[in-house]
Amino acid sequence: MGALNASVRVPTQGQWLRRFLAFLGPGYMVSVGYMDPGNWATDLAGGSQFGYTLLCVILLSNLMAIVLQALAARLGIATGRDLAQACRDHYPRPVAFVLWVVCEIAIIACDLAEVIGTAIALNLLFGIPLVAGAIITAVDVFLVLYLMRHGFRALEAFIIAMLLVIFACFAVQIALAAPPVAEVLGGFIPRAEVVTNPAALYIAIGIIGATVMPHNLYLHSSIVQTRDYPRDDAGKRMAIRWAVTDSTIALMLALFINAAILIMAATVFHKAGHTDVQEIEQAYALLSPMLGVGIASTLFAVALLASGVNSTVTATLAGQIVMEGFLHLRMPTWARRLVTRGIAIVPVVVITALYGSEGTAKLLVFSQVLLSMQLPFAVIPLVRFVTDREKMGRFVIAPWLASLAWVIAAIIVVLNMKLLYDTFVG
Repeated sequence: MGALNASVRVPTQGQWLRRFLAFLGPGYMVSVGYMDPGNWATDLAGGSQFGYTLLCVILLSNLMAIVLQALAARLGIATGRDLAQACRDHYPRPVAFVLWVVCEIAIIACDLAEVIGTAIALNLLFGIPLVAGAIITAVDVFLVLYLMRHGFRALEAFIIAMLLVIFACFAVQIALAAPPVAEVLGGFIPRAEVVTNPAALYIAIGIIGATVMPHNLYLHSSIVQTRDYPRDDAGKRMAIRWAVTDSTIALMLALFINAAILIMAATVFHKAGHTDVQEIEQAYALLSPMLGVGIASTLFAVALLASGVNSTVTATLAGQIVMEGFLHLRMPTWARRLVTRGIAIVPVVVITALYGSEGTAKLLVFSQVLLSMQLPFAVIPLVRFVTDREKMGRFVIAPWLASLAWVIAAIIVVLNMKLLYDTFVG
């Protein structure tokens, strides 16, 4: 990403709106990871099984994401180093290597969700078999290369256009479903069942894993540096303010879309007694008949395809940033993409061939739980760096924010330990 640093001009004078618009983009690229196909699986499963109960988990994970992404942006702007580079600088080589391997596993897990989601969307819209659809996703590298050739702003514009498609599709579906407002608002209030019920906890951690994504922290800390802001204290302060504003607004959009998927599943499926809807294909088949509107299922599939394509672009960038940052190794984008996508395609093809769509649905939820397991390895170094005055200088975070960040890190670790205990011992 070094060639793209300071490639987007930021006006130093004039109205604040012009400066804000110049910073608009990285937050939306990051928000893609918070509404990728993996989120769909966990949100559908959560809504159909537990109604509106897990809305509180979506809200909590989104608030955690807003804080963590703000810290990632702050690290990148204040130090001029992304999270991967900071890890390479700070930790001994063996530790940095382990962190790189863990992050690569997270990217492959994310890629797994994208392959499954895109393949399912192609199957629903065009009748392409799942195995063929999974293989077709390998050519998405050409889309990334095409967009990169036209500059970083073209990449951001494409991402935002796809996000607007997803938003519009779910806005229509929520209007059609007409959920009871009081029950929906009640779902945002935390309940003990989320922790005491192992099935609910499994999906809750899947939601956190699908929402607060490890590779997004690396991505955000790098792409905020594409802005050509003055690299002095005043310029960095301005950049942090606008970058945090950008990511916060974008992640509120992600909150709406994640909540909309769960609300739709709770309203349409859970209320009607269909508590076993975990597969995207099931939701697609049931939506139009249960809502009584033929276009409902088509909108669902279109949004899924847009989500899968969007996630592809940002995962490719994140993979490149991680490899360059940890190993100081630059691999051609097309080669890097084909390697990670190839690794992700193999289990999808095998599982689909052996178990069909039911197997891919379970694989999708598992990929999100796997992502959650990787979170501490990205979150703890991030919080460690932004609380270090030697690294951050005057941009070190305030004590109250440091305390909040460590609490978030602790919640993630404790929830993962609980899930591991329930899975292997309980």
